[in-house]
Amino acid sequence: MRQIQFREALREAMNEEMRRDASVFLMGEEVAEYDGAYKVSQGMLAEFGAKRIIDTPIAELGFAGISVGAAMNGLRPIVEFMTFNFSLVAIDQVINSAAKMMSMSGGQYSCPMVFRGPTGSAGMLSSQHSQNFESWYANTPGLKVVVPSNPYDAKGLLKTSIRDNDTVIFMESESMYGDKGDVPEEEYLIPIGVADIKRAGTDVTLVSFGKMMKVAYQAADELAKDNISVEVIDLRSVRPIDYLTVVNSVKKTNRLVVLEEAWPLAAISSEITYHIQRNAFDYLDAPVIRVNNMDLPLPYAPTLIDVILPNVKRTVAAIKEVIYRK
Repeated sequence: MRQIQFREALREAMNEEMRRDASVFLMGEEVAEYDGAYKVSQGMLAEFGAKRIIDTPIAELGFAGISVGAAMNGLRPIVEFMTFNFSLVAIDQVINSAAKMMSMSGGQYSCPMVFRGPTGSAGMLSSQHSQNFESWYANTPGLKVVVPSNPYDAKGLLKTSIRDNDTVIFMESESMYGDKGDVPEEEYLIPIGVADIKRAGTDVTLVSFGKMMKVAYQAADELAKDNISVEVIDLRSVRPIDYLTVVNSVKKTNRLVVLEEAWPLAAISSEITYHIQRNAFDYLDAPVIRVNNMDLPLPYAPTLIDVILPNVKRTVAAIKEVIYRK
């Protein structure tokens, strides 16, 4: 094992898959000459050349459409959005072309491709650059949606995503690119749709994904001081969702809190709450509680950001509420 940054884990995944398969290429804004807006693609142009590491104009709809056509014709594009906020410009190609192509063509055409880039808040970027789109894309049949929380998972899941024959939305966090974690030297893959129990516990189940896992760990550590044992589950993908792992955990702990950065309406946390009340209702000793972003556009001021985003204080309070301990 060695410790590498989140961005380095992503780069290793792309490098390994591009060496393995000549049909894989990367395109997006600043991915080539500038070595990537977040230095994820650093050094890739020098190794693979301008035909496989392709700088694009600031025209997300255009290069998303080109990549869909490339995927339909046997290539495996990796498309980097500088932020998924900019994917709104390309959302017609993602949802109406890539996601639906297999169904509309009766299985004659597929779109084996990855759309990847950062999602969610990254500090003082205000309302138009701080949104979470996981639940938006997870609402679309034909897409898979992956949201890793650490370098190990990021590498294994991205390699699997590049090899997948469906379109994968791979959502990262701008504020996690510098995070370090253990990643083995040898090759490994992580299947999409399999959650990971990061910490075993007995008193309450805490489910999250992406960078909110940091909040989950901190909340679990804080509660451990009061002898409250929290089982922490990282979904890793939100389409498909590993419901069974969550259900089995709730059958053991009898309580559930879902922590998610997105707005509360029509969120992934809403879906998990429905599924648990439908399939584990008799095991619940308290109503499920969700901890979400407040239902507001994210402001610029850091003091307000701290209040509106899910945090350790709100998560600890939610867990104490479901175990009836104030």
